[in-house]
Amino acid sequence: MTADIRLATAADVPAVKAVTDAAYRPYIERIGVVPVPMEADHAAEVAAGRVYVTGNPVVGVLVLVPHQDHLFLDSIAVHPEAASQGVGRRLLTFVDERARELGLPEIRLYTNAMMWENQKIYPRYGYEMVERRVEGPYDRYHYRKSL
Repeated sequence: MTADIRLATAADVPAVKAVTDAAYRPYIERIGVVPVPMEADHAAEVAAGRVYVTGNPVVGVLVLVPHQDHLFLDSIAVHPEAASQGVGRRLLTFVDERARELGLPEIRLYTNAMMWENQKIYPRYGYEMVERRVEGPYDRYHYRKSL
């Protein structure tokens, strides 16, 4: 099911940026700032082995950062043209698989409080909201999932 998700290469950087921008652009007006994933150094993240992609052409992107006690889901992006095709579900399943491969017992993520769609999605996949925290211009809900 998640076999089509692979580690991104330098050749994928333009697609990673394009998918991330397309997925997050609609939120700029709503939250009043550019979402952090749009400003990421995608080339550096790919070079660090943190970015996974799916599709040909790429339609889904994950940025995963392993920590000692958890896997941090830094960003998940699905191109709007691929919405409602199960891409997000496959990506979230892959996150679980990757955490287990790394022997990590928990996945953590956060989402902007104004991205209310995500507040409906993550609990359906076993994530629980642990706190709401304001950091600079970002009002975020922090989630975790125990494996």
